[in-house]
Amino acid sequence: MSPTPADSSVPVSAAASVHPATVLLDAQASAQRLPVCDHYSGVELRMRKSLQLQAEMTQEFGTCVFDVTLDCEDGAPVGDEAAHASLVASLARDAAPGARVAARVHAVDHPAFAQDMATIVGEASHRLSHIMVPKVESVDDVLLAEKALERASGSHLPLHVLIESPAAIYRAFEIAAHPRVQSISFGLMDFVSAHGGAIPASAMGSQGQFEHPLVVRAKLEIAAACHAHGKVPSHCVVTEFKDPDLMQAAASRAAREFGYTRMWSIHPGQIRSILAAFAPAQQEVDQAAYILQSAAAVHWAPISADGVLHDRASYRYYWQLLERAHQTGRSLPASVQPWFASPSL
Repeated sequence: MSPTPADSSVPVSAAASVHPATVLLDAQASAQRLPVCDHYSGVELRMRKSLQLQAEMTQEFGTCVFDVTLDCEDGAPVGDEAAHASLVASLARDAAPGARVAARVHAVDHPAFAQDMATIVGEASHRLSHIMVPKVESVDDVLLAEKALERASGSHLPLHVLIESPAAIYRAFEIAAHPRVQSISFGLMDFVSAHGGAIPASAMGSQGQFEHPLVVRAKLEIAAACHAHGKVPSHCVVTEFKDPDLMQAAASRAAREFGYTRMWSIHPGQIRSILAAFAPAQQEVDQAAYILQSAAAVHWAPISADGVLHDRASYRYYWQLLERAHQTGRSLPASVQPWFASPSL
């Protein structure tokens, strides 16, 4: 590749240039720099192992490549919700420095919701990255969760919400517009079940979920709503967790065809498949780094690369690509690494 900057053909180092996040307005609109994988576990042994694995992979990749969400909704034994919430709070408090730990609480209309929020947020808000609220039907549910956060001194925490019904899909744009919502996830199995048999069970599988029209429509609606409001669309689980090829194929479709920038994992073996599927190819990373270096050399004026014009519109794309490479542990050219050591990130 031979970029021809408008004023100079000599790229400057990333360290000497204005940071892309500063100069490229709205560059963060659809990314928000969340890890591309959100790993769920609710049994104590698995929660502890998930946090240990996160620490190990952070050491391996040099950055935290997946969130750990400690699960109260499906993880708490019936009748022992209070004890489970206390366990989750304790695990979050004791997590390694730099860990990204979240908690999925019960739905806002569940008897344990208020207790979950008071215990987990009240005791561990300083260690939590966010709170996940399931079965959100409308903005009213978001407002209830927001008030519960404030009562527990967690007003600084973002909310991630799980949409699981046809009515909630209809309200996806309103939900995404709420400033406290950072990410929307799709609850595939509950969504299929909510149709009373009108959608076959095959639509919950790793292939059928990308083919049934109603499921496809729901996924696209969530992705579009999130991108319209600068939020993160998070793709649903793949239950065939023993087949890494199926997992990677599904994750690749979610990322490449459906516009998702994050995906759930329910088994440790799925994490690396998700990272690989959501990561840009090394050739793309190198191309993005070269184009942005050349742009920085001319103070972000337009350039020509192999006869193709690039300006701030395409620079935003390539900057987001580099961010995704960083989030997935891809090797970055040394020339752009200073951008990712900046306090602004």
